[in-house]
Amino acid sequence: MTKSNRRRKLALGFGIAALGLASNSYLVTKAINAWEPKFVNLAEVRKTYDVGILLSGGLITMSTPRQDHPAMGNHGDRLLQTYLLYKHGKIRKILITGTSGEMLMTRRLGETRQAASLLVSWGVPAKDILFEEKARNTRENAMYSGRILNKMFPSGKYLLITSAFHMRRSAGCFEKMGIKTDPFPADFRGGYNRFFIHKLVPDPEAFAYFCMLWHEFVGYVAYKAVGYC
Repeated sequence: MTKSNRRRKLALGFGIAALGLASNSYLVTKAINAWEPKFVNLAEVRKTYDVGILLSGGLITMSTPRQDHPAMGNHGDRLLQTYLLYKHGKIRKILITGTSGEMLMTRRLGETRQAASLLVSWGVPAKDILFEEKARNTRENAMYSGRILNKMFPSGKYLLITSAFHMRRSAGCFEKMGIKTDPFPADFRGGYNRFFIHKLVPDPEAFAYFCMLWHEFVGYVAYKAVGYC
């Protein structure tokens, strides 16, 4: 894009430096820790909530069309934390929100239904699980869930359960829709982060986490810009 050798060298140097920073596990973990909200222990949840709102997306994975049982997805910790909240009496009902591919939805094998089947197999009564299966994104999660909550649980207390890195955008969307929720972040990607020399070595896993964080940051800014959160 430039005929200047000096600019070419500067661009190449900047690219290498940026790649090095984005694949540095120490710096990336620090950035994720700064973005994610504080971890919440079950003992710190003082209220009993009418509904725990579980955002789908990565709860369940389908490895093959022949699969006859659910398998935990990349963000399956959301499902586990929801189960623990229910078993500890912190939430009375579970609302799972989000849609899946049309073919899976037609066969009633969408993520929400498979997540529910796991919860039932763990001992959660089916009558305590509710579904919202239209939402294609975070804004629609809030919009469609809000309609159900306002109809079935007016003036209820709601606990929002999603991945820690996704909580800012999710909570903002529900607040924008007039749904007051308390956050319960799950699926943390940060963690303890002591400095060791080996963490200076570029790490492809750290780069993947950086891409996830960058994607969420851009999404949050875009949602803010258009007034979704």
